[in-house]
Amino acid sequence: MSAFDIFLSEVMGTAMLTLLGCGVVANAVLPKNKGFDGGWVLITFGWGLAVFAGVYTAFKTGAHINPAVTLGLAASGGDLFAGNEELGIAPIPTTFANVMTYLSGELVGGFLGAVIMYVAYKRHFDQDAPGAVKLAVFSTGPEVRSYGWNFATEVVGTFVLVFVILMFGPSPSGLGPLAVAMLVVGIGMSLGGPTGYAINPARDLGPRIAHAVLPIRGKGSSDWAYSWVPVAGPIVGGVLAGVVGAAYGGDFL
Repeated sequence: MSAFDIFLSEVMGTAMLTLLGCGVVANAVLPKNKGFDGGWVLITFGWGLAVFAGVYTAFKTGAHINPAVTLGLAASGGDLFAGNEELGIAPIPTTFANVMTYLSGELVGGFLGAVIMYVAYKRHFDQDAPGAVKLAVFSTGPEVRSYGWNFATEVVGTFVLVFVILMFGPSPSGLGPLAVAMLVVGIGMSLGGPTGYAINPARDLGPRIAHAVLPIRGKGSSDWAYSWVPVAGPIVGGVLAGVVGAAYGGDFL
């Protein structure tokens, strides 16, 4: 598979993720939406289904749609994608060039999905709402700001995500993308409260950049002081999961 094919697959999958994921937040928190005040359960299930759609969209590359997954798989010592013999898709080996192609596609996709979401909700962003609410549609933020503990929360949540994804490989399961979607719902409901569970640097940084550059009425700050937490925390959690998963899963991975 060419570098462009890898890049395009991850762009499309991550864009679908952030379009639908940021979209459910917009529906729940922006004024005059039919889903307004839908609450945390709506948001967590919406993000889970966004992952479901994103995974199917990026099937050609194993649907990382998350730099933490890419780096976790690289740290585990295996291929970035085992391939699909039935569909004639060859494995994608772990090389520096391939890792960077995945990461760039994920970041670009995260940005594009958020921009398309903004177009869909433009008139609702024009309504009066606090700047922090409009930012929350795009990116995560802590309920109690404590950078060290917020970082730890993101490490733990992303470790769970990547470690369990690695365990899906040797486990007998025909659920496919649905299993990943339900895992994300579970993480959101169990561990998402403190920080909004970015667990994905591209999901947070791409939309945060979109928030910074888009002409959003009354948008306020993009909170760059916090932005390193949902990037560094998931990267550390993903790499740790890859190392532990390789040791725990052994020859099954």
